Amino acid sequence: MGRPGKIIQILCLCLAILAALVLAPTANAADALVSRFLDKVQPSEMVPGADSFGAVRDDVPVVPALKGGETVGWVFLTSDFVSTTGYSGKPIHTMVGVDPDAVVTGVRLVKHSEPIVLIGIPDSKIQAVTEGYAGLDLKIEAQQGGSAHELDIISGATVTIMVIDDSIVRAGIKVARFLGLGGLVQAVADTGPKKIIDYEKVAVSDWMTMTGDGSVRRMSLDVAQVNEAFVAQGDPRAIKRPEDGPDTDTFIDMYMGLANVPSIGLSLLGQREYDNLKNRLKEGEHAILVMGRGRYSFKGSGYVRGGIFDRIQLIQDDISVRFFDKQQVRVGEIAADGSPAFVEMDLFIIPADAGFDPSKDFRLQLLVQRAVGPIDKVFLTFDLGYQLPDAYLKVEEVALAAGDPVSTQALVNGDDDAPKLWVRIWEDRKADIIILASAIGILTIVFFFQMQVTRNERFTFWFRIAFLTFTLVWLGWMQNAQLSVVNVMAFFSSLTSSFSWDAFLMDPLVFLLWFSVAAALLFWGRGAYCGWLCPFGAMQELTNRLAKVARIPQIEVPWALHERLWPLKYMIFLGLFGLSLYSLDVAEHYAEVEPFKTAIILKFQRAWPFVLFAVALLVAGLFIERFYCRYLCPLGAALAIPARLRMFDWLKRYRDCGDPCQRCGKECMVQAIHPEGNINPNECLNCLHCQVLYQHDQKCPVCIKKLAKRRKFEKQTGMTKPAQAGGVTTANPAG
Repeated sequence: MGRPGKIIQILCLCLAILAALVLAPTANAADALVSRFLDKVQPSEMVPGADSFGAVRDDVPVVPALKGGETVGWVFLTSDFVSTTGYSGKPIHTMVGVDPDAVVTGVRLVKHSEPIVLIGIPDSKIQAVTEGYAGLDLKIEAQQGGSAHELDIISGATVTIMVIDDSIVRAGIKVARFLGLGGLVQAVADTGPKKIIDYEKVAVSDWMTMTGDGSVRRMSLDVAQVNEAFVAQGDPRAIKRPEDGPDTDTFIDMYMGLANVPSIGLSLLGQREYDNLKNRLKEGEHAILVMGRGRYSFKGSGYVRGGIFDRIQLIQDDISVRFFDKQQVRVGEIAADGSPAFVEMDLFIIPADAGFDPSKDFRLQLLVQRAVGPIDKVFLTFDLGYQLPDAYLKVEEVALAAGDPVSTQALVNGDDDAPKLWVRIWEDRKADIIILASAIGILTIVFFFQMQVTRNERFTFWFRIAFLTFTLVWLGWMQNAQLSVVNVMAFFSSLTSSFSWDAFLMDPLVFLLWFSVAAALLFWGRGAYCGWLCPFGAMQELTNRLAKVARIPQIEVPWALHERLWPLKYMIFLGLFGLSLYSLDVAEHYAEVEPFKTAIILKFQRAWPFVLFAVALLVAGLFIERFYCRYLCPLGAALAIPARLRMFDWLKRYRDCGDPCQRCGKECMVQAIHPEGNINPNECLNCLHCQVLYQHDQKCPVCIKKLAKRRKFEKQTGMTKPAQAGGVTTANPAG
């Protein structure tokens, strides 16, 4: 097909995608998530006696549970009301049923992406814990700030359980208050004077003054108090393992202050560190300074990059805040005169969308754990309460129009004027976005000027090694930006359900990668991603390079067998795509044929069958370069299909390529060059090695011949014949 035909194909494809986006039910983008998961639960599971579900209410995202047409309870999804982001960075969706008396009647964990459940903790164990919330009285929880019940935490899944617990309680209280269940009263707007921080007060105080007037609050626990608390809890395993040492030894001595209050921040941090904090805080954000000493750490050692501090959470009324590592800043020393020496001093940023009010009292809840077995632990919570003294506040009158109703959406989801979650995520990851955008920009320049870049074989080799190392280490292991065939299936699924760009914008690096892939498919095909930006592909190639250095023999797959094996990946992709049309969850399960999650996301910290599978593929790749990419990768197959519509043929070839010369074909790492010399764009990874050979005057027969002719001409005439591309004549290229 000629160039005009290809352009027409591309235009048709663009129109088809545009039509799909327009015709997709985008109006449902703002609809409640609960409607997407109703088919995963039975009415009687959520509310005993119910036989059907009603329609989602227009004013609040809850669904009536009906018995004979009469409402006997309500069902809601926690993610519709509160943040449910777990350790994976993705929401933990939990369906909850509640009766008219504000008692939880049923709980089902309907969807999550928590990696800890894949490492060795059975999903059934997590399900059992969530289902145990049936019977929770939300009236009592509302009275006691959501801490009237005991946490049933599974060892190894602390963060996951805490997020589930918090989302059930906080979302449940919101629903009960809005619907007036159990006599709970709906929150109303405060039309009276509002107290705000007085930023004009900048007086500096010493440590004794601050602890005396309540600017800094303290919670001190000794060994005896902690042992007595575990005895009172009644778990015999914990009682048998008391904390060692004298009863009067300090278990933890923890202090807290609201550090963005000028007087408190200047006193505790000093002028320089306080200025740094002010520059770091965005509008609406606040910060607490937590200081601790003793044998127990309020941070612990279990958090990692991108992880959550699982031992502390801030609670104020119906809101709770858990802190990620990017919200934490270490403090070197306390500036206040007379302050004691602390082992830990850390600032924690309270995000603007949390709904935190510095004028109201709040508490920092500390989770204390005690090992009762090789992996089992028992947990208790202790609260450090805080109320900002009135001396640091001033009154601001808030004028509201008479009869101005309180926004239902604001009560459910917070302030409507607050930036969307994905916008805040992009703002928080500006540095990462710049790094990836720069890498993609460099790669784009390389592809546009590939003939100039590939003139020097040594430079091309080491540039590729460096870029692949960046892709594996930074993009893969550090940022977890590994694309997957699951993304493709989820996109097509969203087009047929409730498409919303917000879901795809939640991970800026993955979105940028997909955007660059979409553009590259039109210009260069799938090789731009598969050959350069795929972390697992980079791992395969780098380990194969090491294998070659170690003189591990390389296996050249016979062409007849090779061309019968590479269609396997297309069959795998079509199978997964067909499954996704039936059930996306089932397709995601079988998408484990991709080793990306094991090798890149979880860094081999997973159950042994998954690790064995990933290692087996890498071992195969030591002998057959890019073994997985060649024959098994469904993502590569998914990208190769639309790549057929690429607009340009960038890779240059001679008429002699393939007949008689076979050098490029022999040295192609994935055997993408057919014996007759043409390059299969579906298999090509754009490594550019063939373009190095295309200009190599010591390896390419055409270049050698042209160089010899030029030298003969110069010798006979004494004149210098002008060199063309690559230093040799490149006349009559086939492409």
